[in-house]
Amino acid sequence: MTYGPDERALFQDGAATLYEAIVSSGGIDEGDPRISATGPKRPAFDLLVELGLVQLDQDSERWNPEDPATVQSRVVSPLSQQASTLLTESSEWARAFGALSQSWRRSPLSTARGPFTYLHLDAIGPFLAGLVSEAEEEMLTAQPQTGRDAASLAAAALRDTAMLERGTKMRTLYQHSARRSSFTAKYVAAVTDRGAEVRTLDEFFNRMIVVDRRVAVIPASDDLQSAIAVREPSVVAYLVDIFERTWERARPFTNRETTTLKDIAAEQRAMTIRMLIEGHSDPVSAKRLGVSPRTYAGYVADLKGEYESETRFQLGYAMGRAGVSGHEAVPEHDET
Repeated sequence: MTYGPDERALFQDGAATLYEAIVSSGGIDEGDPRISATGPKRPAFDLLVELGLVQLDQDSERWNPEDPATVQSRVVSPLSQQASTLLTESSEWARAFGALSQSWRRSPLSTARGPFTYLHLDAIGPFLAGLVSEAEEEMLTAQPQTGRDAASLAAAALRDTAMLERGTKMRTLYQHSARRSSFTAKYVAAVTDRGAEVRTLDEFFNRMIVVDRRVAVIPASDDLQSAIAVREPSVVAYLVDIFERTWERARPFTNRETTTLKDIAAEQRAMTIRMLIEGHSDPVSAKRLGVSPRTYAGYVADLKGEYESETRFQLGYAMGRAGVSGHEAVPEHDET
């Protein structure tokens, strides 16, 4: 069985929290009210049972947690295989349409229709697959961490490595939080082995793909349900300039992580301070850092401990007295 977005949402929003509570207590009684048939946590618990993350001990009548590592491959592998199959088929269709696309671009009709193409929902993926399959010189991508799950990264790895093996160059930007994802690390290893460059940055940026500096694809809405393909040369050049300026401030994503991670931790700490000072809500701050609200709350808790504060008001006062703004220079660590 393969699991989709609905199951993943239930897993992230409810089942994961319940699992952590079960782990903390060393199990949960079969008659616990939290997992009663009519309880609000029952759907999340049923998913844990279905996934095999909890098992019933008949003797003690307790549900005991299982190692997630033994379950992960059963969930992720079928999705990756499915993505691989779909990507292969998509690439074949893209090649079939390739000649037609070239004919269209040479036609006066393409100019008459204007430099912008609006894409919605299921049309976005095939359009990107076709665009990447036609890339000849360079692809620039800015990929915030949000929205890149294991299946999409597996599909991207197959698509992008095929492009790189044709001799096309690629540079990709992530947020620093991407370094904590094992799936992202595998993707980065796959593409950098073939010559791609990958960097990360503490700042938030929007998703963008630019192919051969002639077509840029950017979101048309915050929910990523629509996109715009831009062919206007001046607009594409402007977007490329933004990418280049951001690229210069980013740090290489390499296997030599020891000192780099110290710098990144300092940069994320500084950005957390800026988010607090600027008064952003936790969801907005978490999005800008590319982490979950829970992880962001952990960053704030660390700052409270550092400044011996119990509340955010006390934390703000303590940082104000210390003259902390979040814009202090990050100390450089020697690459030794």
